[in-house]
Amino acid sequence: SLRDAGFESVTLSKGEGTGAHKDSGASPSLDFHFTDSPIVKLELVCQNEETDKAIQLICGKAQTPEPGDGIIYVSEIDDAYRIKTGKSIKRFDMK
Repeated sequence: SLRDAGFESVTLSKGEGTGAHKDSGASPSLDFHFTDSPIVKLELVCQNEETDKAIQLICGKAQTPEPGDGIIYVSEIDDAYRIKTGKSIKRFDMK
């Protein structure tokens, strides 16, 4: 859904986490002493005016009847640079 809506730069990472909700199949981690649930972390960087659309898409598709669907964190990124060129890829100056 994100790709279809024009959000093409998405990173997914597998990991382990812990939170208020404990998955019924959760078990203590063998690698980390404080985590107990497998997780998938989705990272998406978008323009400020695209934030609400991205949040609505994620909530609409990732929401389940079970607890522990996750949390969306929104933070600001001042700028981004393409490593190959060293040039900013910031599209808008919102200041």
